[in-house]
Amino acid sequence: MKVLFLYPPFPDTFWSLKYAIRFLFKKSAYPPLGLLTVASMLPSTWQVKLIDMNTQRLFDKHLKWANLVFISAMSLQFEAISKIVTRCKKAGAHIVAGGPLFTAWPEKFDDIDYLVLDEAEITLPLFIEDFHKGSAKHMYTSNDKPDLSLTPVPRWDLVNMKQYSSMNIQYSRGCPFDCEFCEITVLYGRIPRLKSAQQIVTELDSLYTHGWRGNVFFVDDNFIGNKKILKEQVLPAIIEWSHIHDRPFTFHTEASINMADDEELMDLMVKAGFDMVFIGIETPCQDSLAECGKRQNQNRDLISCIDRIQKKGLQVQGGFILGFDNDPESIFDMVTRFIQQSGIVVAMVGLLNAPRGTKLYNRLNTENRILSEMSGYNTDYSTNFETKMDFCKLTDGYKAVVNKIYAPDNYYSRIQAYLNKTNGIHKVRSQVDMAGIAAFIRSIFQLGIFGKERRCYWKLVWHTLLHTPSQISQAVSFAICGYHFRKIYKI
Repeated sequence: MKVLFLYPPFPDTFWSLKYAIRFLFKKSAYPPLGLLTVASMLPSTWQVKLIDMNTQRLFDKHLKWANLVFISAMSLQFEAISKIVTRCKKAGAHIVAGGPLFTAWPEKFDDIDYLVLDEAEITLPLFIEDFHKGSAKHMYTSNDKPDLSLTPVPRWDLVNMKQYSSMNIQYSRGCPFDCEFCEITVLYGRIPRLKSAQQIVTELDSLYTHGWRGNVFFVDDNFIGNKKILKEQVLPAIIEWSHIHDRPFTFHTEASINMADDEELMDLMVKAGFDMVFIGIETPCQDSLAECGKRQNQNRDLISCIDRIQKKGLQVQGGFILGFDNDPESIFDMVTRFIQQSGIVVAMVGLLNAPRGTKLYNRLNTENRILSEMSGYNTDYSTNFETKMDFCKLTDGYKAVVNKIYAPDNYYSRIQAYLNKTNGIHKVRSQVDMAGIAAFIRSIFQLGIFGKERRCYWKLVWHTLLHTPSQISQAVSFAICGYHFRKIYKI
């Protein structure tokens, strides 16, 4: 058997970091971890190739070579998938599809030969067994949640690591919280399922052996879903491994705001090499937090929590949502002030959408307010339901927020505030390489000479070099990311 794994191109979004990674001469932020993991589940006798269309071109010869084409995608890759399916059919290739897009909307893909949905540890072996017998079905689904001890190490040999700005690892699936708008609990459940500490060490070994040095993203939607095992087993194992290997990686992940309540957890994460965490703040409006069931964020001083985390040396990136039913007309000023006061440099602000299957979708559907399926984009000024606030007022307010927070003066002031707050607290060993030097030089021309932010850029660079030169790499990285965000938001 010859199997081609195919990952569709990713559109320009907030997290694609397309315009930022160009400074590093990289082609994509992350490799397709799901497909690389599924590749390890196939019979060892099968020949496997991978084409990530974010880093390389797909030619007809690739499709003609393959007996089966495996594809995976998220909702915002829907348009790209339609084109890929057409090309595969024209080439006579048989398609096997799985992942979030196909699991959420299987009825939209009747023209795909085999849909292997839900979690592959359960459904993929069923498909392979039937395929060997010549009796494969169109669709394989399961409500069961697999033990992650069944999950193999991804096939890193299938990608060119030099094309990516970061590698990725999955430690857990599921989240103990139950936010109304979130599809994670729909896909993976509310009881976090974990890989063992030894599995994580083995995956770190694999990345190291394949030559990776640099950032590693733990893709868990809530890395701290089970704090006890994390603190007692997993983080100590990462700390030991990192010490033995002279700290070749820095780590970042996603977590919930309650990590601010646990000093030991934060200290262990910093010691392990974590330097950034994305947290869903969503909104400073208590009524809107109650509406969406974000109980972990309610009745706490969110800015104080963020401050505690950042003073540990963990940069907080924040997610914010506009368009809740309980949002007051003052919400736009509230969110803008909150972001500036909190010192969150990277703030992803989007409009509320209702993913299919979530509590939010079901509630709005009952109220006859669903207008369409969500696009998956997080910066396209659209929602898929009828909002309580006048839609034009909502979108105008949204545009005002992102224009203010990513205006050079405001954005660079947050960078300086963060660097002042964290100076001397935590120094992660950075990898100085030619790509980083080239990015700095390119930033001088792109931002310091030709950019609209050149005054802010040089003020930041000179202040950092004079007072805290050890932070210059992070300062320039923030400046480069700001360039990407302004391009995405068309500022």
